[in-house]
Amino acid sequence: MARKRYWKLEYSVALFVMLGVLLLIMPVSFESSRQANFISKWNEKYNRLEYMYSVINAHITDDIIKSFDKAKDAQERENLLLALVKPYLRIDTYNTPSKHYHPKYINGTRIGKGQKFYFDDFYYAENNTVVGIKDIKSETSSDAMFIMMFDVNGVMPPNRWGKDIFGVSIFDGGVIKPFGADESMEYLKKDCSENGTGISCSYYYIIGGGFDE
Repeated sequence: MARKRYWKLEYSVALFVMLGVLLLIMPVSFESSRQANFISKWNEKYNRLEYMYSVINAHITDDIIKSFDKAKDAQERENLLLALVKPYLRIDTYNTPSKHYHPKYINGTRIGKGQKFYFDDFYYAENNTVVGIKDIKSETSSDAMFIMMFDVNGVMPPNRWGKDIFGVSIFDGGVIKPFGADESMEYLKKDCSENGTGISCSYYYIIGGGFDE
């Protein structure tokens, strides 16, 4: 009888240890799976963006180009680009995200108004993606004309660059580059970590990089 009780005690201890290990592993495993899902969605989105802009560039007219050249300000140019991409991305310009939607850098720092990656307006697109479009000042013809951001998880958390938010620069001729495309591998690894901004994850994940905790 004593031996049987000892076996039950031993079995119970082993069971509690196993449950404890599972409880420790589960949050990490869940977060890894969620991040892998975000990365997969971003890769799919980027492939679609490349195709979309190749189609737009092939069908763009002189009148459309002139309308961009004659635009009075950044807001007007943003509206013109929005009109171009709206049917491809199925953007809803009437039902917009709440004003409580505030993207952050991956390290938790809030993005202030006036910073490059601060967007004034957001829109819902296909699969509840949140999209932002911004005209940026171009000094030379080789500079980007616009930037776009995509929250592949919509308004649901974490709403952080490098987690569920990624983006591209748009150049003349409809050429796009994911953020971080011109950075070194060392910089990409540093920026795509909990201590970085997460901006360069947009390119780092495209080339098969992994998230550095």
